[in-house]
Amino acid sequence: MESAAPAGRPLDLVRPMLATPGSVPQDEGWAVEFKWDGYRGVAHCQGGSVQLISRNDLDFMQRFPELEVLPGLLHHRTAVLDGEIVALDQEGRPNFGLLQQRNKLVPGVRELRPSRPRIAYFVFDLLHLDGRSLLSAPYDVRRAMLADLGLPGDHAVQVPPTFMSTDPADVLHVASQYGFEGIVSKRVKSRYEPGRRSPAWVKTPFRYTQEVVIGGWRVGQGNRAGRLGSLLLGAHDGQGALVYVGHVGTGFSQTVLADLQRELEKRERPTSPFAVEVPREHARDARWVEPELVGEVEYRQWTSDGRLRHPAWRGMRPDRDPSGVRLPPPG
Repeated sequence: MESAAPAGRPLDLVRPMLATPGSVPQDEGWAVEFKWDGYRGVAHCQGGSVQLISRNDLDFMQRFPELEVLPGLLHHRTAVLDGEIVALDQEGRPNFGLLQQRNKLVPGVRELRPSRPRIAYFVFDLLHLDGRSLLSAPYDVRRAMLADLGLPGDHAVQVPPTFMSTDPADVLHVASQYGFEGIVSKRVKSRYEPGRRSPAWVKTPFRYTQEVVIGGWRVGQGNRAGRLGSLLLGAHDGQGALVYVGHVGTGFSQTVLADLQRELEKRERPTSPFAVEVPREHARDARWVEPELVGEVEYRQWTSDGRLRHPAWRGMRPDRDPSGVRLPPPG
């Protein structure tokens, strides 16, 4: 382990270690955790104070005052914790859409705190404790020391499970059954690498595909200035109306962008083809097209307001009739 820091010295900010995307590891020596759908935050606790710092160095404490209980739960010890801030739905599952709603709250959020916290900090790593750095300690040692802190299991601060001797594929299956975002596999003997996307941590999220109708496009910026920047996507609801499901701007090669733009320019129309209003920030400067082209996107999940989350373009589907592109059934 690294040497202890002088008592009373302010804690240096620790950048979170990042996981590398990949498939489920096949060899031995991995621990597995569920992948939580929220905001990553490293908590720097010293005495009665706490800073919960995001990947881009924002302090989340004003936005999530529920987590001010953390120093008390640690009995005012000095510690640095790594974890995920999540919003829990009525079944206790992380819901990214609920977390987005918190972003819209103004100062005075303390008055809106429910009696049972809907915001939780899921702590999955311990990086410093009482002036001693644990960055060089193996993952399994850090997790054991985290468990010894005795943080409660049903509170605004929680320690989620880790599976030290379970096949990652089995944990992935359980994650799919419970609607989690995926899993993260971590080498049991790996050290903590601040700020680095390391192969010692492998994230395996679930991805799904959806056929979509192209209803418009927007001109890009930067290296896409004057050219296609993003597509406005739709699918038909149960009544056959074309509803807006989101926009996609990633997953294209330069050749695909040029070919798509030529096809879309042939189909331009003056008004939106969608039966519902497209959000202003996406409709602004949109170039509408006849809804004749079908493509396919890969995405993470559907949001509560019927939008594709994190879509990426997969390709055109000339074998599909636009009228047959439907929203998935509820649930």
